[in-house]
Amino acid sequence: MLYWLTALSDGGDFYNLFRYITFRAGGAFLTALVFGFLFGKPLINVLRKRQGKGQPIRDDGPEGHFTKAGTPTMGGLLIVGALLTATLMWARWDNPFVWLVLFVTMAYGLIGFADDYAKVSKQNTKGVPGKVRLLLGVLIAVTASLWAAAYHPEPLQHQLALPVFKDTLINLGIFYVPFSICVIVGAANAVNLTDGLDGLAIMPSMIAAGTLGVIAYAVGRVDFTEYLDVHYVPGTGEILIFTAALFGAGLGFLWYNAPPAAVFMGDTGSLALGGALGAIAVATKHELVLAIVGGLFVVEALSVIIQVLYFKRTGRRVFLMAPIHHHYEKKGWAEPTIVIRFWIISLILAMIGLATLKVR
Repeated sequence: MLYWLTALSDGGDFYNLFRYITFRAGGAFLTALVFGFLFGKPLINVLRKRQGKGQPIRDDGPEGHFTKAGTPTMGGLLIVGALLTATLMWARWDNPFVWLVLFVTMAYGLIGFADDYAKVSKQNTKGVPGKVRLLLGVLIAVTASLWAAAYHPEPLQHQLALPVFKDTLINLGIFYVPFSICVIVGAANAVNLTDGLDGLAIMPSMIAAGTLGVIAYAVGRVDFTEYLDVHYVPGTGEILIFTAALFGAGLGFLWYNAPPAAVFMGDTGSLALGGALGAIAVATKHELVLAIVGGLFVVEALSVIIQVLYFKRTGRRVFLMAPIHHHYEKKGWAEPTIVIRFWIISLILAMIGLATLKVR
């Protein structure tokens, strides 16, 4: 919205700053951060008052989690609210990729909100039936996939770009949409599975979003793409503003979610964040890089899949408990130790993901 102030510029004054994506990204970051600090405590008070007993705790979960009973959930409303406000204020409204990512984020956030509401109101851990959640998630992903393809340059439409091997494109044809669906739905559910300890999901989401934001800015500039030898996707640079807002919103939320958490993000936040990461990857043609920078989420999801399949086949477990962060809890690791070590792993993976931009 504030981009419109450039109409008042004569080319060399303050208003001209609003032409620059980097300046507006900084504004989006600060706006989302301030939003989180201003509305975090009031939101938590409202959630605590309305929810009473807070988020239901699984009976078969780690014993240490019973001390978290009464902690309110739906803190993802703070993230989504800050993210939406900052992006609408600082991003260009005529950019289709901004609306694409916002659509996926808000739509998945609504699914998560419905799931959280069902859990809290009924005081059980089941929420919205899994098949319903999956169906809605797929419909959102189908829309996003077709949307992205419509605005990709013709040479990149329905193509899979490979990191490192930058001259190679794989034509997925009719399989492009199913592939993109797997990316978006998979990312949303992987972040959702990771959200099991105080602060565990939010920081890796911020790190992954920040990394993808840099990539989006790079692939949206023809001069950068020529230097880095990556595919040019016009318009994706504006996604940096969204990811900067996400980073600020994440920090604002982490202030209250740091151990011991005063609020949980719930499915409202985790599904929205995961969906956003998947949508950005599809928009920028960096789906496989998402698997690197979001490698922690991949491992968390795989640990659940492996545990379920192996148990059904043999009646035994590979991990003491899945997702894998609970396995380390069962082994005696302190919760802050697990969280901080997983943050470190996320940061390392992000650096590897960024390195793919310059590898020739």
